[in-house]
Amino acid sequence: MSDFHGQHILITGASRGIGRACALAFARLGGRVALHYHTNRTAADETLARLEGSGHLAVAADIADGDAVERMVNDVMKAFGRIDVLVNNAGIFEEHPPLETDYAGWRSAWSRILTTNLVGAANTSYCVSRHMVAAGGGKIIMVSSRTAFRGKPEAPAYAASKAGLNALGQNLALALAPHNVHVYVVAPGVVETDMAASDKATPAWDAIRQQSPLGRVATPDDVAHTVTFLAAAGTEMLTGGIIDLNGASYLRT
Repeated sequence: MSDFHGQHILITGASRGIGRACALAFARLGGRVALHYHTNRTAADETLARLEGSGHLAVAADIADGDAVERMVNDVMKAFGRIDVLVNNAGIFEEHPPLETDYAGWRSAWSRILTTNLVGAANTSYCVSRHMVAAGGGKIIMVSSRTAFRGKPEAPAYAASKAGLNALGQNLALALAPHNVHVYVVAPGVVETDMAASDKATPAWDAIRQQSPLGRVATPDDVAHTVTFLAAAGTEMLTGGIIDLNGASYLRT
């Protein structure tokens, strides 16, 4: 089993869903966790209260604001002294079908989604990686999506942001490997989170579950298990890899 005693982990978008499951998993394995949230302090406090161990931290920031990201990373560094693992999980989803969205709404959706999902992760990785290099190494894990490959025609900016996240992770893996910083991407299919709640409430949910031969969608704990595996020692040769986590619902070669 992975052991993160003595390690410090920053997880963005950690107040609920996948981020919360990752925070709980790292804390259960001995890590000290900084959980980032945007505005939902109540959910962040609920997550913080459930973490095993002590010394954990909640930090607020608009991940789409580059200055706020820098302040957040500096605050975590002041509290922890180092960041051994970064999990870029924060992201937003909204539908904006191209033939049904007016031009103003289209432009707004693309700007908002790319700035949060892709540029936010890029800025967080930039700020954290400098500290990791100075400290002798670290692990960065991007939470992407099956939609980067399968597509999401009603939300093309979301799919594009996740495809960009895949490219970001692979390019950072190339740039940072000589400094003992390893970068991975996890690409889940549908995960049973608040983001999937609208689908779960419709008859289409059965068809979504049956996309996988397992007959179900992923849980946040499924994703957290893979994230902690990648963050542990011994996975260095996987750097630059994109790990599909979709229950064989979408196979690519």
